[in-house]
Amino acid sequence: MLDINRIRENPEKVKELLKRKMWDTDFKELLEWDAQRKELIQSVEGNKAEMNRLSASVPQAKKNGEDVSKIFAKVKEIAKNNAENEAKLKELDQKIYDFMVVLPNIPDEDLVGGGKENNKVIHTYGKKPEFGFKIKDHVELAESLGLVDYERGGKIAGRGSWIYTNLGARLEWAILNFFISEHLKDGYEFILPPHLLNEESGLVAGQFPKFKEDVFWLEGLEPKRFLLPTAETALVNLYRNEILSEDDLPRKFFAYTPCYRREAGSYRTEERGMIRGYQFDKVEMVQYTTQEGSDAAFQELVNKAVSLVEKLGLHFQVSKLAAGDISHSMARTYDIEVFIPSIGIYKEVSSASNARDYQARRGMMRYRDKATGKTKYMHTLNASGLATSRIFPAILEQYQQEDGSVLVPEVLQPFMGGIKVLKPVK
Repeated sequence: MLDINRIRENPEKVKELLKRKMWDTDFKELLEWDAQRKELIQSVEGNKAEMNRLSASVPQAKKNGEDVSKIFAKVKEIAKNNAENEAKLKELDQKIYDFMVVLPNIPDEDLVGGGKENNKVIHTYGKKPEFGFKIKDHVELAESLGLVDYERGGKIAGRGSWIYTNLGARLEWAILNFFISEHLKDGYEFILPPHLLNEESGLVAGQFPKFKEDVFWLEGLEPKRFLLPTAETALVNLYRNEILSEDDLPRKFFAYTPCYRREAGSYRTEERGMIRGYQFDKVEMVQYTTQEGSDAAFQELVNKAVSLVEKLGLHFQVSKLAAGDISHSMARTYDIEVFIPSIGIYKEVSSASNARDYQARRGMMRYRDKATGKTKYMHTLNASGLATSRIFPAILEQYQQEDGSVLVPEVLQPFMGGIKVLKPVK
């Protein structure tokens, strides 16, 4: 949720920033409702004060032998007027909420406008792998090595699904355990959240109401629940409707979950196999910080995601996203994109994002400032650490050998029982 004070103070500036996110809006009606609301509040409060004054005058009027029926009639008249004003106030509050709740987060001012065509690569790590032989794509490699069964995955769950088998399951688990060990080493708290979330969790995360149909809803459950699309949706709700001490911050969490998305794999070459599917594994990092600690936390999350891909020995790049390519609830995003040799492009394996106070306002997540004793909204940040459905293909393709085998990255070997090479089984 945006801070309405920013709109009151400079609506044209907010409008211009939202345009960079390709969101065109007019605040004229909102500001009219806001002015009416202010007048109504003043009227209601003034009426309450007058009713209190009149009520307090009754004992003295009785003592003076005066007729108090006129006082009671006046109080009744004011109360009726107040009830009408409070009903109007409630209606205005709903209109303002409905307008504000769909607005995206304001992008940071240094971001350029437009979509992904305006994203900028800011770092490239390692060299593109070169091969002296005809390379295979990850689908062919996974099948020849006996790591993934796409056919039976599709049979039991439909297109966009797969089964990790034998050493493939062990490799997937090794990748996840490597991520987990790195996050524990860095002092992040491990969380295993529920996979069924209530509607308010999606609202606080900023995915609802705009993207309400992009998740899998479970029918017949009351209250309504949906399958989490990412662990971020759960983790950014941990302190919903809570006030922490400033000394409690920053809080650093990570979670392993499968992620469930309605965006199925397409028939495009670049999204074959497990590049995009209905379900995939991911380790997610989330931080809660003060406003002052927000920028440093963002850089930390970027560095952590970068470190994971570097330690895997993969070639990748980091892109600063244009305002129109960052998600609805974020103010800033850097994508870590790994190279997929068979298609010659980079695919995102982590989005490190800063929501500033957008999610915290939606979830009333605050902390008490030590210096002033006043409450402030926390800042929430997240980054994948990492999504395996693109790391797995990148490992297979970048580490493939001429004989059809694939080398296991050194950091994963301890989690694979010392296995160093994956060899063809068919």
